Amino acid sequence: MDFRKFDKICSTPSLLGYGCMRFPTKDDNIDEERSFELLKAAADGGVNYFDTAYIYHNSQSELFLGKFLEKYLSGARPRDSYYIATKLPTWEVNSLDDAKRIFAEQLKRLGVAYIDFYLLHDLKIDRFEKMEKLGVYDYCRELQKEGKIRHFGHSSHENIENFTKIVNARDWDFIMLQLNYMDLGNMELYKLCESKHIPVLAMEPVRGGSLAKLPDSILKNLTDIHPDATPASWAMKWTGSLPNVKVILSGMSEMSQVEDNLITCSDFKPLNTAEQLAVERVETALRKRVYNKCTSCNYCMPCPVGVNIPWCFSIWNGYAIYENRGHSNWEWSLVQEANRPPKCIECGKCNELCPQNIDVIADLKRVQSDMDSIKW
Repeated sequence: MDFRKFDKICSTPSLLGYGCMRFPTKDDNIDEERSFELLKAAADGGVNYFDTAYIYHNSQSELFLGKFLEKYLSGARPRDSYYIATKLPTWEVNSLDDAKRIFAEQLKRLGVAYIDFYLLHDLKIDRFEKMEKLGVYDYCRELQKEGKIRHFGHSSHENIENFTKIVNARDWDFIMLQLNYMDLGNMELYKLCESKHIPVLAMEPVRGGSLAKLPDSILKNLTDIHPDATPASWAMKWTGSLPNVKVILSGMSEMSQVEDNLITCSDFKPLNTAEQLAVERVETALRKRVYNKCTSCNYCMPCPVGVNIPWCFSIWNGYAIYENRGHSNWEWSLVQEANRPPKCIECGKCNELCPQNIDVIADLKRVQSDMDSIKW
């Protein structure tokens, strides 16, 4: 296993981190027997970074990880030989007492005296402003002084404008970003962190599993170079080739994923020029599979009746690219009925405003039809 030192904060986590968001399940609960074996195999393979959150698996992930630590890691290894990361759900914090209560609960669930990497979860600009008003940032820094938090940061899916405001407003020990070869817009965020010498933890390197299976015609760009390498390993290597990425998180739910990732992150070698070009060809070919040319410019918004046109098109085009039925179903479930295509009254304002000349009304009908057709 490769390890990358955080020079700024003197920690050396494994390049591969275990993301505890996608454990195998049984009857809608974590399948503890199978998940324990996955964690054990990862730890035995050198993984020393385990990332969870207050909300994962219906708030069961921290509890289960705590059981694993107690039964397998804590007795066999010094506490400072592995790292535990978890996150404060900023959207559930409406007072400083909420933050204090949740943090105390997290320590109890995990069965630890301190958290190595503590994050403000999915920190959007409005949530950041609320955390500032409530004094949550300062509270977390006090916890750090007390030794209850070792390193403090946040995870982000923000746009570059708001992200820059957040990064410049406060000091951060590290930041977690979604980084993979399809979400290239996030490279602006990565470069800002790099310029400010803020270490980056990478999430979604395989884009929720979407980059683990590619159409044969596109996959050939990769297999012509390395016939036996999996598409997932290429995605992991692309993310790991970014020099300021210190940990690549993977939500491993099968033993084959653990084994493949351990191989990829051991004796790690960044992509060479030929390999980078091959990935670029894959990215270009995948983008050509979109159903329409929506760029999420938002010229069509706000819709008079509340349809979230860019979001609907984003999910629809994502399914066209990756054909990841499970992930697309999950994304679609997040769109409220009031924001879906059937609410469209065909007023035509969106068609008039679209700079891409998309027939928005017609495509919204296709969106609803296609999303209905892929329901489980």
